[in-house]
Amino acid sequence: MKARAVIFTGNSISHEDAKKILRAKYQPPIRRFQLEKFVQQGYKVMGIIDGIFFDRAAVGHREILSALNAGVKVVGGASMGALRASELDTHGMIGVGKIYEWYRDGVLESDDEVAVSTNPDTFEPISVPLVNIRETLKAALAAGFVSEKEHDDLLELAINTYYPDRSYLGLTKEGTKKGLIPEEKRNILLDFCLNSEVDVKRQDAILVLETVKKLIEEAET
Repeated sequence: MKARAVIFTGNSISHEDAKKILRAKYQPPIRRFQLEKFVQQGYKVMGIIDGIFFDRAAVGHREILSALNAGVKVVGGASMGALRASELDTHGMIGVGKIYEWYRDGVLESDDEVAVSTNPDTFEPISVPLVNIRETLKAALAAGFVSEKEHDDLLELAINTYYPDRSYLGLTKEGTKKGLIPEEKRNILLDFCLNSEVDVKRQDAILVLETVKKLIEEAET
């Protein structure tokens, strides 16, 4: 019997883009009490990328453990998947990507790092995740667009901004207003952030898809 995969995503990578990498059953970001149904339907591989945070119940540890105990391979990365994999990798959940490693190693701790506000119809993010802001500001520093102090001050501003309100436009506007960067840098930095964003969540989501694809191929040989 062929291994069948179900993938929970929509924020970190769209279903349309994900389908170009892996043929699978695609579901919206995962909520609590969903996994059991797919275990019963015979899915042997599950990829958890995105999930519900804060306002509704997130996927529980016991649900994932139950799937693992049923012989299902569960891969996590990028967002909710990275969080749960960092907590359950010792129980057999497979974690991939930078964000998973950051949570696993204690570099990041808060769920807020990967949370975004989304379009309820398309699941497309309408705010910028803090992990992406971190990496993009680091790239701006390396490219000489900001000084080390400006980098540190802008990152602190982003950290202290409520997650649905995080955006590069808001960050550069508020940063200028607070005197963290000079007015003449504002548009240059905004242009860099928008056009050269380091989308670490998307990169890690692709890794989840590639890992699931490999697991399916291994199961079929």
